[in-house]
Amino acid sequence: MTNPSHRDLILDQFSRQAVPFSTAPGIKDEQALRLIIEAAGAGPRDTVLDVACGGGIVVCAFARVVKHATGIDLTPAMLDRARAYAAEQGITNVSWKQGDVLPLPYPDGSFSLVTSRFAFHHFLDPKAVLAEMKRVCTPGGRVVVIDTDASADAVKAAEFNRMEKLRDPSHVRAMPGAELKSFFAGVGLPAPRVSGYRLEGELESLLGRSFPLPGDADKIREIFRASLADDRLGIPMSREGDTIRYAYPVAILVADKPRA
Repeated sequence: MTNPSHRDLILDQFSRQAVPFSTAPGIKDEQALRLIIEAAGAGPRDTVLDVACGGGIVVCAFARVVKHATGIDLTPAMLDRARAYAAEQGITNVSWKQGDVLPLPYPDGSFSLVTSRFAFHHFLDPKAVLAEMKRVCTPGGRVVVIDTDASADAVKAAEFNRMEKLRDPSHVRAMPGAELKSFFAGVGLPAPRVSGYRLEGELESLLGRSFPLPGDADKIREIFRASLADDRLGIPMSREGDTIRYAYPVAILVADKPRA
């Protein structure tokens, strides 16, 4: 079960972020969604569960190519947005459930494909969530994790996480791809296939859909400006006049659940 105080942070942040997060260009990016679907090997016989599904964008992307897709999320406002988005897209082979991720409220082997995008950095115990994803996946199915790939440099990763915590108090820790990969062996999954892409955006747009505490937006701007000179965040960045652009590295990790 999610820690009550952390649960409150998530509900507060993502109730307010429901529309701005779900409509952000980087989150809706069709090319990125295609990369995820292709990496997952999704097909018409698959049943999908998307863990911490947010506004339903990943669920609806999979629903276009699979038999059925389900989204579970803690935040009712996100699920309201997901239902509205599915209706806007004319997608009907989907279902939604409000609930926690520890434990997932499904029997063993319920889905052939279990995914989670941009959620692992919000989990207090990501390895335990991955174990639950494995449990509800059918033998021979696939488990997919997509999340920010933090710098392997510990100092840069710490500064990136400090900035993200200022931007979104429900953030816990973005991890390097190698650390995410290590969780798979820890829950009895084979080494995942790893690919990735860049989540590109502009700083002021990012802040515009975030809800930092008073004064923290200016601290974030200062961190970004400093990183342009010294790469303290460990992410690709550029400046065009007064506009600061970033490109968060994103890792896609896919593992097949053993049949026996």
